[in-house]
Amino acid sequence: MRQIAIYGKGGIGKSTIASNVSAALSEMGLSVMQVGCDPKRDSTRILAGGSLIPAVLETYREQLRLGKDEYAMKLDTIVHKTPRGIYCVEAGGPEPGVGCAGRGVLTALKILKDLRAFETFKIDVAIYDVLGDVVCGGFAMPIREGFAREIYLICSGGFMSIYAANNIARAVQRLASRGDTGLAGIICNSNGDEAFEHAFIPEFARRLGTNFVRFVPRSPVIQACELEGRGVVEHAPGSDEARIFRDLARSIMENDSRVIPTPMNDLAELEQVYRKYRSGC
Repeated sequence: MRQIAIYGKGGIGKSTIASNVSAALSEMGLSVMQVGCDPKRDSTRILAGGSLIPAVLETYREQLRLGKDEYAMKLDTIVHKTPRGIYCVEAGGPEPGVGCAGRGVLTALKILKDLRAFETFKIDVAIYDVLGDVVCGGFAMPIREGFAREIYLICSGGFMSIYAANNIARAVQRLASRGDTGLAGIICNSNGDEAFEHAFIPEFARRLGTNFVRFVPRSPVIQACELEGRGVVEHAPGSDEARIFRDLARSIMENDSRVIPTPMNDLAELEQVYRKYRSGC
């Protein structure tokens, strides 16, 4: 089973990328599970027809309230299969103001593992859509605990997006040396600044020692599909955007590169490189 984690700055479009890649992989005939690792539980909304599905931690808390443990849970209460055959899971989070959301993600992932969800549904590819920046060790758990073997960073041409991606690469650098996990590549989800992004993002990937995988343009087609709660390959199958996501899915499946990244440790160095390319565009 391929286990892929999607990381990036909050609001950069991780869920959009993850969901459309999941839809394209499913179209290729693969059995796909997308796991949303965000307390907002909105990662799988596009795949679930615009709906928010019940979260693992919500169901788990209800089990505890009834005096039962996780093994009394049924997979069909936490794993939701879409009409197109994609398995969707939302980890959820703790009650507001109580507990660590990152630790909650780990609890949800361990429940899936203990209940043998991946084996039961014969999953070929599991995609973990992980909340925003790595601001605490909890959100590094999909990497730390070996759930995710391949990490893709999503960024745009905005400096804070690059800064967050570099910080996540630093976390991957610390954790990847512990096992068979590594950075698989950079995906650019454009903010519309295409000339700069085409120049800088491949160079940023090179400095991290990884691949530049694919450029995803800012597009009203993608936005319209999001509003409809459907993947692009389903809602606009003949569009250029659908082709882009199919190409991205194929690139991911053909990519066997996992590296320990070489992030820039000096903020001044990152700013200097960024300004150099910005002035050239």
